[in-house]
Amino acid sequence: MNRTLVALAVALAVVGCKKNEPITAAPIAPPGGGMPQGGGMPQGGGMPQGGGMPPGGMVGAPNVPGGGAGVDQRIAIAKQLVAQNPKDVQAWISLGNDYFDSKQQQAAIDAYGKALELNPKNPDVLTDQGVMYRDLGQYDKALANFQKANQIDPNHMQSLMNIGVVFAYDLKDTKRAEEAWLKVIANDKSGRFVGQASAAIAELRQRGAPPGIPGAPPAR
Repeated sequence: MNRTLVALAVALAVVGCKKNEPITAAPIAPPGGGMPQGGGMPQGGGMPQGGGMPPGGMVGAPNVPGGGAGVDQRIAIAKQLVAQNPKDVQAWISLGNDYFDSKQQQAAIDAYGKALELNPKNPDVLTDQGVMYRDLGQYDKALANFQKANQIDPNHMQSLMNIGVVFAYDLKDTKRAEEAWLKVIANDKSGRFVGQASAAIAELRQRGAPPGIPGAPPAR
């Protein structure tokens, strides 16, 4: 299941990348209610949890300890694995993902932190941890995670979409939000996030964002 951080009143939800599958992330609506997150990716990184916007999920089933077990059982298994081998990066990531899914934000942050100590250059884990930071209202930390993920991989569209979400809805900096989403439109070779970014920009303009930004191309 991926995680994505997209927060549009039109269908934007914070996108994550939890697992390399189509996205279905836990949606984070903009302040004041937000649009239903329907039409999201198939849940990633990220967002498939519950119908959130599908900003870019990743394909490919993840190797998750516990298989089809329930979340509590998977957490117990992953905790045993990391206790036996604290350097098992995938077990830490799986533990973080299950905490993410069960809305145990701080536990997810801590588990992802252990994974990042072992592999600090994983943009998906940085993004998912950032989603959890944002969920707790720690917007500066969330933004720092998304920016770092995008620096590591400039083609990581989830993190770039989420940068725009934090600027637009949490830090109230519409100019920088649009800059981030325009980068998505210019650089998203897959076309998965173009429609979302275009809709996000249109929604900001409707709310009275500063003019002068070139019109976004239609979604591909």
